[in-house]
Amino acid sequence: MSLSRGARIALRVAMILGLAVIYVPLFVVLINSFNADRTFAWPPTHLTGEWWTRAWDNGGVRSALWTSVKAGLGATAVACVLGTMAAFAVQRYRFFGRETVSLLVILPIALPGIVTGIALNNAFRTVLSPFGIQLGLFTVVVGHATFCIVTIYNNVLARLRRMGTSTEEASADLGADTFQTFRYVTFPLLRSALLAGGLLSFALSFDEIIVTTFTSGAGVETLPIWIFNNLFRPNQAPIVNVVAAALIVFSVVPVYIAQRISGDTRAI
Repeated sequence: MSLSRGARIALRVAMILGLAVIYVPLFVVLINSFNADRTFAWPPTHLTGEWWTRAWDNGGVRSALWTSVKAGLGATAVACVLGTMAAFAVQRYRFFGRETVSLLVILPIALPGIVTGIALNNAFRTVLSPFGIQLGLFTVVVGHATFCIVTIYNNVLARLRRMGTSTEEASADLGADTFQTFRYVTFPLLRSALLAGGLLSFALSFDEIIVTTFTSGAGVETLPIWIFNNLFRPNQAPIVNVVAAALIVFSVVPVYIAQRISGDTRAI
């Protein structure tokens, strides 16, 4: 389709405005994390790294960071197992309700976070509570895994569709059993898709705040929850800006790596 010069200019302007709306506020947060002025006067008169040092020395920040890392790794591990199994079931087998299963796996990421959070909170309190399991880090991991599964499922499903079954059939013809075929043929071909999906899952879990609010118990505070709890406290604004800036970096890096991995293996 050929566009006129005016249409191309209009599209470029719209793209620039859209990107500016998204990234200019993030850029302001990054700059303010080095702003020496506690009131964040703009533009900054001079810059300092003092707030970064104070943030690192803050025990609450370090504890929240470690909690976020544990929750992200746990949710990613659960999502890798369940998402991969679901992708194999949907792609390699034909059964009644296959498309319904696919929809149910993808649905959690489309639901509003507050709906998912309330549903999980009710489920944990009514189903797990009689067994002595209370809201805590475990329930946070389970809650995050519900939407992290989608990224693994989509990545693995797309790779399985591109792979076909010829290599696995050749392995079977050469005498390999099911587990040998998976270990030496299937898994190496899926490895980059799993890695990309895992990085995206970790980034989603690391940033999550709504579901975490409904699934975390007393004493469980992730980094986004820490930011929310300290946002309006006196003298905490500089440290909150530092933590927010660090959170931006922690979120961008996995997504960038996942995008590069997916781009490098698109031809497989």
